[in-house]
Amino acid sequence: MAEVIALDTNILVYAKRAETARHADARRLLTTLAEGDAPWAIPWPCIYEFLRVVTHPRVFDPPTDLDNVLDYLASLLESPSLTLLGEGPSHPAHLRRAVLEGRATGNLAHDAHIAALALEHGVRELWTSDRDFSRFPGLQIRDPFRERPLSESAAGYRMRLPGRGQRRRPAAGRP
Repeated sequence: MAEVIALDTNILVYAKRAETARHADARRLLTTLAEGDAPWAIPWPCIYEFLRVVTHPRVFDPPTDLDNVLDYLASLLESPSLTLLGEGPSHPAHLRRAVLEGRATGNLAHDAHIAALALEHGVRELWTSDRDFSRFPGLQIRDPFRERPLSESAAGYRMRLPGRGQRRRPAAGRP
């Protein structure tokens, strides 16, 4: 797959839900891709995650109506320049590499699945607002709503702050 970009779930959510801060930009971006000739892709797991997020009553109040979201997806999937990314015969090797090299455990296993699909299909760039994808070597990440691409050096990792079940260490010199 030459010079194709892939979209992560968050871009789809922003484009669908008007109350999100990036709605207008995401909708414009998705319309440009869907109506254009340039090849683009969506990993199948992102389609299901999109359905889960926008129809979940604890995420959006009110959630998106199921018929509405299925009609929305149907029109999106009609784009002749869109490819849906699924597992092929070489997927187990890509999954192993993504999980091991990205140290993807717990909830990050889902991101490893998406990264593995993108790498398996030769995706040039994954467009996402999720910095966690920068942990997967060989996958170029770009936040289409920022000027510079996300990369391992630009994204960094979140510092774990004391919280649930963790004790704060006293400052030096304090009991």
